[in-house]
Amino acid sequence: MFDTTILDRRQMMGGAVALSALALPHTTLAATARPDWFVGVGDVAADVPQQTLTRLHGRVPDGLDGTLYRNGPARFRRGGSASGHWFDGEGLIRAWSIRERVATLTARFVDTPKRRLEEQAGAMVQPGFGTPSRAGSHVISADDTNAANTSVIAAGGRLLALWEAGSAFAVDPVSLATTGAEVFRPDLAGMPFRAHPRVEPDGRIWNLGLSAKAALIWRLSAAGKLEAAQAVELPMGSYIHDFTATARHLAIVLQPWTQDHMALPFVESLSWKPELGSKILVLDKADLSRRRIYELPPFAAFHFGDAWEAADGTIRFDGCFEADPSFGRDAARALIDGRFMAVPSPRLTMVALRPDGRADMHAAGIDAEFPRSDPRTAGLPRSRTVHVGGYIPGRPFAARVGVWDWRTGTNDAHDFGARLLVEEFVPVTAGKRELIMGTTVNLDSRRSELHVFDAHHVASGPIVSWTAAVALPVSFHGNWV
Repeated sequence: MFDTTILDRRQMMGGAVALSALALPHTTLAATARPDWFVGVGDVAADVPQQTLTRLHGRVPDGLDGTLYRNGPARFRRGGSASGHWFDGEGLIRAWSIRERVATLTARFVDTPKRRLEEQAGAMVQPGFGTPSRAGSHVISADDTNAANTSVIAAGGRLLALWEAGSAFAVDPVSLATTGAEVFRPDLAGMPFRAHPRVEPDGRIWNLGLSAKAALIWRLSAAGKLEAAQAVELPMGSYIHDFTATARHLAIVLQPWTQDHMALPFVESLSWKPELGSKILVLDKADLSRRRIYELPPFAAFHFGDAWEAADGTIRFDGCFEADPSFGRDAARALIDGRFMAVPSPRLTMVALRPDGRADMHAAGIDAEFPRSDPRTAGLPRSRTVHVGGYIPGRPFAARVGVWDWRTGTNDAHDFGARLLVEEFVPVTAGKRELIMGTTVNLDSRRSELHVFDAHHVASGPIVSWTAAVALPVSFHGNWV
C-alpha cells in the first residue's frame, strides 16, 4: 500500500513543477560557427518513415531477429528558441529492426503534452531539467514538462517511454504510436516512474519515483501490471538518475549532489556538497523496512551496472563515477549552443558493500559510460561490463565500445575513431551466440549507423554494419526485444 503519510502526489510533482525560472536566456550559435559534432544534438523535424538500411559490410549472424528500441532527445529548437539543456529535447523512439537478415529503421516522436503545446506555440516554452519557463508555458502537473526522452523498455506487449520525473508513456511496439501516459493505479497517476528500471531475468520490474528525501518503490509483474508501490525515506535528498539491484536487494546510490531548495530548471535546485560524502541505501526486496546504509567518498554518477551478491553476502556493482557533477550541471547545457566544455570523464569503478558495514571502491582505470550486462543474468554474479568510452579531447561523445573483464583487468575494445559519435551498446543474443549491438553517428557521411559485434571479440571490429539514409541525434538508452 502507498503510504501517503510519507509521500503524497503533490510532493512528488513538486520536484519537477516549481514555477521559478533561474537560468539565463538561451542563445544559439550561427550555423556557420557550429562544429561538426553538432549533428549529435541536431533537430529532427518530423517522424522518420520506415527505411531499409544499406549493409556496409559483414554477414548477419544466424538467428539475429528482433528490434533494438532506443530513445533520446531529437528536437531542441523551435522558431528562435531552444532547450536550455541536452536532457530536455523531445523524445524520439528509434526502432532498429532486423528480420530475415534485412535491417530497417523507423523513428517516431513520443506524443506528450509538452510536445503538443510547443508545436502549437512554435517555440520551446516548457521548463525542464535545465530549461527555464518561458512565456506561454503551461504547467499543471509533472507530465506537462515530461519529454519522455531517456529510455524505453518492453512490458506487457507495449513499450514504455521513460523520463526522469513523470509518468511512463505507453507506445505501440509496431507503429510507435503513443497511446498515452501509463496509469498503473488511479491514485498513482502522474507519479514519477524513472528512466532506469531494473528488470529481473523473469521479467519482474523494479523502479523508483523520487521527491527530495523520499522514494516510491515500484514493483511490476513481467506483464507490466502493478504489484506494489511503497514509499521509503532516504538518508538524504540526492539527485538520482539510476539505481541497481541484486536478486534479493535494491541498492540506491545517494551522491552529494543534493536538492536543497525547489526551483526550475531543476538543475538550479541542486548543490554539490562533497563534504557529505556518498551514501548507499540497501533495501531487502522482500521487506523494504529492512535497510542498511553504507558510506563512501564523494562522487557524481549517472549510471550503474547490475549488482550481484556473493556467497559471503558482499554486494558488488559497477558504475561510471565522475569527480563532480559538472557535466550534467554545465557541459550538457553548453552542447545545445554547440560549445564543448572540458569536464572530468566518468571512470568505470567497482563498489563492494560488505556484510560488516564496510564499503570500498576499485577503479578499472578506464573512462567509460553506459554500463550494461546480459539481461538474462540480471542480479546474478558476472565479471563483464559492456561500455562506451574513449573520449576525444575537444569533442563530446564517446569514440570506443568495449567489454571490460573484472577478473582479468582487460578491456576488449574497438575504437571507431574521431569521425564517429558512439552511442550506448547493449548485449543481445542470436541462438547461443553472445553479441553486442549499438549505434553511431558518422560525421563524414552524416548518417546514423547500426553495428553488431561478437561480445567475446570486440577488438576484431563489427561483424556486420549498416547505414541509414538519415543522421539522428545521439540517443540515451534502449533495449533489444
